[in-house]
Amino acid sequence: MTTETTETLEPTEANTQETYEVDGDNLLNKVKEIVREGNVRRLIIKNEEGKKLIEIPLTVGVVGAVLLPVWAAIGVIAAIVTSASIEVERNDDDTQRNEE
Repeated sequence: MTTETTETLEPTEANTQETYEVDGDNLLNKVKEIVREGNVRRLIIKNEEGKKLIEIPLTVGVVGAVLLPVWAAIGVIAAIVTSASIEVERNDDDTQRNEE
């Protein structure tokens, strides 16, 4: 189960926020997919009640071994929760630069 909503954070900034609802079994795979898409500034994983479980700031160039401890933490969260929401903050300025 994956659903998506998109909303703009602040009109003056070039950021968007997306929310995905996922089952615990699909949590890690969905986070990896989001990170691979790029232009992600921050990920926030929340439980069913909306309580923040982990907040992951991401910067340009963060890949590979640097993310191994993060994947492990998300794997533990996925084993504990039955469903979760992933809030993704993207920088639209980066998206426009990558498309040029």
